[in-house]
Amino acid sequence: MLSSRLDSWLAAWAQRRTRSAADAEAMRAAFSVIDTDAGRIRVVDSASPGPVVVFVPDGPNVVEHYQALIHRLSPSCRVVCFDMPGFGFSLPHASYAHSLDQGAKLVLSVLDHLKIRKATLAFSCANGFYALRTARIAPDRVSGLVLSQTPSLQAMHAWTDRVVPKPLRVPVLGQWLGWLFRERAASSWYRIALPATTDASPFRDVARQALRCGACFSLAGVVQGLVKASDAGLKGVQTPCTVIWGAQDRSHRHTNPQSLLDIVPHAELVQFDDCGHFPDLEKSERFIRILMEKVSRYG
Repeated sequence: MLSSRLDSWLAAWAQRRTRSAADAEAMRAAFSVIDTDAGRIRVVDSASPGPVVVFVPDGPNVVEHYQALIHRLSPSCRVVCFDMPGFGFSLPHASYAHSLDQGAKLVLSVLDHLKIRKATLAFSCANGFYALRTARIAPDRVSGLVLSQTPSLQAMHAWTDRVVPKPLRVPVLGQWLGWLFRERAASSWYRIALPATTDASPFRDVARQALRCGACFSLAGVVQGLVKASDAGLKGVQTPCTVIWGAQDRSHRHTNPQSLLDIVPHAELVQFDDCGHFPDLEKSERFIRILMEKVSRYG
């Protein structure tokens, strides 16, 4: 597909043309790279003993946003965090189109490479759909799901119609526009995703530095990749599931947080009334308590 090839080319070109070569090299050197069918995946692995928890940043967040959380969790469990293809410094292959199955197979590839038999997946927003699909096709590999800001796919499609500019949903055109305006889009996103009273600069500054060092932000790619996906591909998940919802996320003010229960009826919904789109990062201590309680329960 031309749009996925363009995404791949733009991501590779951005890293070659980075405005801060020294900083970019420092950011990349601190992490491992895994070659998969979906692309070259940048990953950090605490390699500490204990149950495994896997995080995937919700772009424009990158692995660097999770460093403090990884540090806090590492004494209790093995923490893995990686950027999905087309986000952060994970370069997508030209064939990667952000479909549900491609995303789930990528998650399993990372687990296989790291020799992880089973893990709790702590994914957020659209990445939560890849976690659900992974649990659907490989239930023996997923101990539990702790999802943040993930509604049903039907509700997410409605969110896309409300929030994502229509040109970004057009193949090829969306890739070009998304790349040209990636820094502006990232800054705008934090303004509406976080509560009005929250200082967005800590989030924005890390994302801006990553983008200036050649990081990807393939918003158009993931929007286009999931537009044809339906809740039918996620039904039947039996894995224990907890959904944490930030009530002050202004981008999701019209999204029903209980919509995921239509396809995962056994899911437990926990609402954080005082945070926005990133409960795991905005209210880390509370999130950690819930996560570790679930991990100990899931086994």
